[in-house]
Amino acid sequence: MPELPEVETLARFLAEHVVGRVVERVYPVSVHALKTYDPPLTALEGRAFEGVARHGKFLDLRVGELHLVMHLARAGWVRWRDRLPEVPPRPGKGPLALRVRLAEPADGAGFDVTEAGTQKHLAVYVVRDPQEVAGIARLGPDPLAEGFTLEAFAGLLAGENRQIKGVLRDQSVIAGIGNAYSDEILHVARMSPFKLAAKLSGEEVARVHEAIGSTLGEAVERSRGLALKDLKAEKKSGLRVHGRKGEPCPVCGDTIREVSFSDSSMQYCPTCQTGGKVLADRRMSRLLK
Repeated sequence: MPELPEVETLARFLAEHVVGRVVERVYPVSVHALKTYDPPLTALEGRAFEGVARHGKFLDLRVGELHLVMHLARAGWVRWRDRLPEVPPRPGKGPLALRVRLAEPADGAGFDVTEAGTQKHLAVYVVRDPQEVAGIARLGPDPLAEGFTLEAFAGLLAGENRQIKGVLRDQSVIAGIGNAYSDEILHVARMSPFKLAAKLSGEEVARVHEAIGSTLGEAVERSRGLALKDLKAEKKSGLRVHGRKGEPCPVCGDTIREVSFSDSSMQYCPTCQTGGKVLADRRMSRLLK
């Protein structure tokens, strides 16, 4: 799933390539992806892109007085093409969900929004204000914003009787962190994913806060200047524990372990994060005795 660093890089790339350019045609290939109908997608045509922003994991392309907002879900992506096919795409069961064709200069350039797999959750909106998108309206603070201070983070955790892993992934608490980077953050912070957020000491809160900034910031910097086609590989290569079950921890050499759930999994290092204890691999996970 594209998370904050990848969406931030997508936003920067698109800002460099589309701002000032006019939308010639918009092709809604997957009707299931389109979540709004007023204004229609055709209202974007003939208008120029004026800016690109990120709200958590949402991409926000400002087109005149309108906003083309996208959430890439688990398997969505944006693919830039210097020359799009002349033949308009046809609706079907393929990965293409949306095509945006730009006018001159370099007539025919544009981008495709795609979603792999059979589970389709990618969402496209055309709105007058990004806050009209419910997922954006409910977002918590951005962890890369200047206002995301240690004091602000501590306030978010106060009274949170949930596990810290779940709190980090909750978009209404902190915007943009998903399954992969929450694993990475907790590994850097040397923190058990099952520790209750409200019971963290002041020193532990500071460790997690620092790990959030360093982990996300470094991921954004590693992706800077890369072609869009290389971003997914860069993310995978930069992960220390997520997706690396059975591999040695790059810090201590212990074997990276996994806890599986019905629709996801998480990875961690017992030595670095749980005092050497292995977490039970079941949905209601507890420390093995």
